[in-house]
Amino acid sequence: MTDTLLGLGIEELGLDLSENQVADLELFLEEMGRWNKVHNLTAIENEQDSVRLHLIDSIAVLPVLRQFLTMPSPKIADLGSGGGLPAIPIAILQPQWRLTLIEAVRKKTAFLQHVRGKLKLKNVEVLSDRVENVALQQSNQFDAVISRAFTNLARFLDLSLPLLKPDGLVFAMKSKRADEEMAEVSKENWRLLADEALFIPNTGVERRLLVLTPVRKSSS
Repeated sequence: MTDTLLGLGIEELGLDLSENQVADLELFLEEMGRWNKVHNLTAIENEQDSVRLHLIDSIAVLPVLRQFLTMPSPKIADLGSGGGLPAIPIAILQPQWRLTLIEAVRKKTAFLQHVRGKLKLKNVEVLSDRVENVALQQSNQFDAVISRAFTNLARFLDLSLPLLKPDGLVFAMKSKRADEEMAEVSKENWRLLADEALFIPNTGVERRLLVLTPVRKSSS
C-alpha cells in the first residue's frame, strides 16, 4: 500500500498496520466521501486533502495516546465526533480500546452507525445526543476524552470533566497556535501533562496534542 498517499503517511508515522487495517481506513474514507456528497459531513471534498487532513491527522495522535493509555482496554469518549474523527481511525488501529462517539447531529450519527456496521467495529458505540446529556447518564465512566476541532479548549475541558474517571485524561487536538486557549485554562483545575507537536506527513499542517488531567479537590 506504500504507493498510496495513505500508505506513505502511515510509513512516515512509523506505524505498523496490517493490510486489513489499511483496507478498513480506505473503506472508511470511501464511505465518508460517498455520504458527504449528500449529507455534507465535512467541508473537505477533495480525496487527497481528505487523506491528509482527516485520516493521517487522526492517526498521528496514536503514538502519544499509546504512551499514556497503558491499561488493557481503555474506555475513550470522542466528543462532537462529527464524521467519526479521530475515533473511527483509532478504533480500527486499536481494536482492544473501547470508543464511544458522541454526536448530536442525527445525519452524522446515522453515518457513524453505518460505518460501525460496515467495518464491523465491535469496539465502537455511537450515542446520538448532546455531550451534556451523556454526562448525566455516564458520569465518571471514561479513562480518556478526545476531540478534534469540536469547540474551544476551556469549553471542551468543562464538558469533559463530568465524563472522566478521577485520574482520567483529556487529549485535545489543536492547531499550532493554541497558546491563547491554554491561557484561559485554570491551572487550579487542570494540569498539563504534555504538549506534543504532531508530525503530519506530506502536508504543511502543524498540529499540537495537549494532554491534561483534572486537579481533583480534596473534600477537606
